[in-house]
Amino acid sequence: MAIGDIIVGIDIGTSKVSTVVGEVNNFKQIEIICNTCSKCNGIARGQIVDEEAISEAIAKTIREAEEIADFKISSAYITISGRYTTIVQNSVVKDVKDRIEGVSQKDITNALGAIRDIEIPDSDTCIDVIPDKFVLEDGTSTDNPMGEHCSSFTLYAQIVLADKGYVKKITNICKKAGIEIDGMVPITLAERNLVLDVAELNDNVMILDMGAGNTEIGVFRGSTFLYNATLPLGGDNITSDIAYVLSISKEEADKLKRQYGLALKSFIDNDNNISLTTCTATDGKNKTIKSSDLVEIIEARVEEIFSLVNKELIAQGLKNNINNVILTGDGITNINKSDMAGKIILNIPVKNSTSRLITTIKSTYRTSYALVRYISSRSFSKTVSSTIDTNSEKSGLKKIIGKVRDFFYS
Repeated sequence: MAIGDIIVGIDIGTSKVSTVVGEVNNFKQIEIICNTCSKCNGIARGQIVDEEAISEAIAKTIREAEEIADFKISSAYITISGRYTTIVQNSVVKDVKDRIEGVSQKDITNALGAIRDIEIPDSDTCIDVIPDKFVLEDGTSTDNPMGEHCSSFTLYAQIVLADKGYVKKITNICKKAGIEIDGMVPITLAERNLVLDVAELNDNVMILDMGAGNTEIGVFRGSTFLYNATLPLGGDNITSDIAYVLSISKEEADKLKRQYGLALKSFIDNDNNISLTTCTATDGKNKTIKSSDLVEIIEARVEEIFSLVNKELIAQGLKNNINNVILTGDGITNINKSDMAGKIILNIPVKNSTSRLITTIKSTYRTSYALVRYISSRSFSKTVSSTIDTNSEKSGLKKIIGKVRDFFYS
């Protein structure tokens, strides 16, 4: 990462596409230049159902970002759902070329290249390498061994594989929008440094991000990315349940969910009457229900989602590796006592994200901002800048020719 690098991050969600453009400042921190968003229904239940809609939404957010930023954007980083990724743990031992000089950048680069040498299924492709830790021959663990005097070291890292067919589809969709892909990052990995507080970064945690149509699962042991997956259920399913059971419009159902959202019926203080405006009773008057009737519908779906998460953790043998569950995403955090519901079902402490940083970012752009922030913090990368073109006197021409697009350390 270099001062002045421009990083563009695009998050393709179930209900929207959001884009954030950031610049690395003199303190090597990300300053947001602009953020844009466009509604999009091109993904349903975690699968691409309308490539044209996604491409148009991406193109729209890019055009708006270009107008604000006053430069042309030709490439960007993209989030990828856990549904299409697999995490492989790997390690490699490398000799230090010059023990007197200590570990060099070339030694680290060679190790990062060697650790990618794994057997990859024909259906997958490698999209990311995440350096976890370096262990020197005396057992000392470090995030960066540069200059350390030793004859060898071991690199531990996670290799992220992605479904080749999905990657090809997203690549073609972005090309139609005039965008090349700089790299693809799992959603929960991008969000980790945003939604976790300092203490949680070193803990064994699960991030549960419930959006409109998907719930992303990310399990971390400290800095080690252990597992990620996707459940094709989210906040829209709760809305649809309310609309179906009460025979009301989805617009009214969503409004009621936001107004009376509660995950546990036992926490109702006053079981008030609710008048339904899009459903009439047999006498022609507006139908009336109790707030407990509404909460019962919400509770059933929230319970199902947490039960499916619990089943997934048990199946993967991860249940005992998790000390805390951190909730994020508008699909769940707007429903009161969802943390309590999760704790009851998972039998693990559950809470909404309390990171101070997350409260400063509008939820619409949270994941795309997290992506840009993640890219800016990557270690050992030669360049992270997206490809832009500007004639601004301040910035000068910033066009990267022959940029390595596989996102890795080369």
